[in-house]
Amino acid sequence: MLTLLTFSQNHLEIFSGKDVNAILKRIDGSHNIWLRCLHFRDRTGTAKIINHFHLDPSRIDMIFNHSFTGIDEDMEDCLFDGYEILTHQIKNREFQVARGSIVLGRNFIITFETTEIKVLTILLNNIQKQHIEIQSWGVDYLLYLISKDILNNYHTVFDYISRQLDDLEDEVLANSGNETTYQKIAAMRQSTRSGRRNFQNIKSLLAMMNYDDIQWISQPVKELFHQELGYQIDNLWQEYQALRAWMSELMEIQRDNIASKTSERINRLTILSTTFLPITFITGFYGMNFKYMPELEKPWAYPVVISVIVLIVICSITFAKRQRWL
Repeated sequence: MLTLLTFSQNHLEIFSGKDVNAILKRIDGSHNIWLRCLHFRDRTGTAKIINHFHLDPSRIDMIFNHSFTGIDEDMEDCLFDGYEILTHQIKNREFQVARGSIVLGRNFIITFETTEIKVLTILLNNIQKQHIEIQSWGVDYLLYLISKDILNNYHTVFDYISRQLDDLEDEVLANSGNETTYQKIAAMRQSTRSGRRNFQNIKSLLAMMNYDDIQWISQPVKELFHQELGYQIDNLWQEYQALRAWMSELMEIQRDNIASKTSERINRLTILSTTFLPITFITGFYGMNFKYMPELEKPWAYPVVISVIVLIVICSITFAKRQRWL
């Protein structure tokens, strides 16, 4: 699906469709453009888009392969950013990493979304309903809005992670969790790594804005980035590190819990083996085929041997319980 937003001082229009040629025909060079490519995996169509905006053809591989994550500073045909954004699905209570690319030019911004980013859908709807005024700004202001909404999304995600960790912490500290609990924490910790890359990307972008030769972002938008997002990214970075440390601690405690339970099982098996060791000796002793064994002729021999075996089992279990081994 392709969605085209065109805007200028006195113009705002949104058009959606699947035909690349129809979308490109509606592009007017005098307007600012946001082209949103959602679940768009047509390589030929992507090549047409790249060619229409006079971008380097190597951008096609960067968009499809996702081999590059971060801001590309090598080529100067546009500002290219390959992103990974951590989101969560409220319905199934799982995390999801949305991947894609953002391309910023002089009067256009293109977002390629392999997985739909809900915050961009909300942003587009707010622009369409004119809840957000963008007509007096350029496309670099859209990059600011996208970055701002992505960071706000992380506040929601981190709050969700904190509530999940509260529940998991109760399981871990009560020693009621199992290997599944450990795997949940490990998967959660692995998913949050994409957040680190997002923060580093925006920090890199903020650092690039200090150079005078960056041509894609105007000075008013640079000031917005530094004033509005600089402090926010620092707070999120600290919150991210705190969550990572919290998850590491829970993983370590749960690992100790699992090791402790494993040790308890081994101890029980050892006690069981120790209990049956003398019984095995007695039965092996009387299993020898000697002709002269005095107990074989005694009618009370069998009950006595059975009684001794039962007594050994009872005494072993009683001793183990007194020592708190069981």
